[in-house]
Amino acid sequence: MKDVVIIGAGIHAFGRFDKTAEEIGSHAARMALADAGLAWSDIQASYLSRMYLPATSGARILRKLGGTDMPIVDIEAACASGGAALRQGVLAIRSGECDVVMVLGAEKMPRGFMDPRMIYADWQIEMGLSLNPSYWSMRAMRHMHEYGTTDLQIAKIAYKNHRNSVHNPNAMYRKEFSLEEILGSPLVCDPIRRLEICAPDDGAAAVVIASADYARKIGARAPITIAGSVHTIARYSADFRCPADSMSATANNEGPTEVTARKAYEQAGLGAEDVDCFEVQDTDAFCELEIYEELQMCPVGEGGRLIDEGVTEITGKHPVNMSGGLISKGEPVGASHLGQVVEIVSQLRGESGARQVEGARVGLAHVLGAGGNCAITILRK
Repeated sequence: MKDVVIIGAGIHAFGRFDKTAEEIGSHAARMALADAGLAWSDIQASYLSRMYLPATSGARILRKLGGTDMPIVDIEAACASGGAALRQGVLAIRSGECDVVMVLGAEKMPRGFMDPRMIYADWQIEMGLSLNPSYWSMRAMRHMHEYGTTDLQIAKIAYKNHRNSVHNPNAMYRKEFSLEEILGSPLVCDPIRRLEICAPDDGAAAVVIASADYARKIGARAPITIAGSVHTIARYSADFRCPADSMSATANNEGPTEVTARKAYEQAGLGAEDVDCFEVQDTDAFCELEIYEELQMCPVGEGGRLIDEGVTEITGKHPVNMSGGLISKGEPVGASHLGQVVEIVSQLRGESGARQVEGARVGLAHVLGAGGNCAITILRK
């Protein structure tokens, strides 16, 4: 199997902008090309990750770089869209069809919670549990009941991520908050508070990937190996959702992150103990805590201990969300995973400044979303 490497990375800051998707996306694409030292005409295929943008958005955005005869394909897999698009690029190179590919994520999001009509039928919405904070909250409350996880431990995750974001020029919110401010912020859905939850926004990120042979041929700068690239839709949901789309309240089924992590670690020939830094889905602070357990950083029920002991701080054993996470960056769904990948590339190159993980050689990016979509990318220096 061909080794595939990242040879260029670029990002447009996440936030709210008076710009079109074409402007935001083409900015990230040009930045990735410049980082790779390539011209647009060198790229042989492109994939766009998006969820809210209209059909043929990939062609519309990339047309600003010039006309080509290459295939440009839009890919959607809810919050895991970026991981699914990156995997398609990896497969195109491994198959021998292409030597060098652009993978772009771009999004402009409406304000407020995700419209449940995008993923549920009317009868499911009318029966309740279709709005996303409610089922995230139920999952958190169940964990608190079974394992003694506390409001303070959940708040500590938001505190860590907001503090990390101060050093990330691409984050939407770059402000440190005290634990008192976080615990005193309004409840969104008990126990999740306003400063513990992410917001939808706009943004774009891109990578240029190539076969290792192609990277050597052009003398690519600091290529980063894609050791694992997995997208799955697990048979059991991660939480308690609408009727006919939920999990058992009594059986411990393997959920999306556990299934995807098992496959990604196997593909990379690595385990959680080998990973130096993580960027994970923190749509809310509890979500990050549970992912500690599902990515095998600790046994089930001990996620709270990890945050108490500082294990997931930038200086800890398992640094998580050095970028500030989605809580600080916001979640432009199509761009989210590519943004994580750009952060991991920066970490492995040693270019992350005040948020740098010392000596990082292996990094993992994780996204989780509607319909059980989950994607994990493992990168190795």
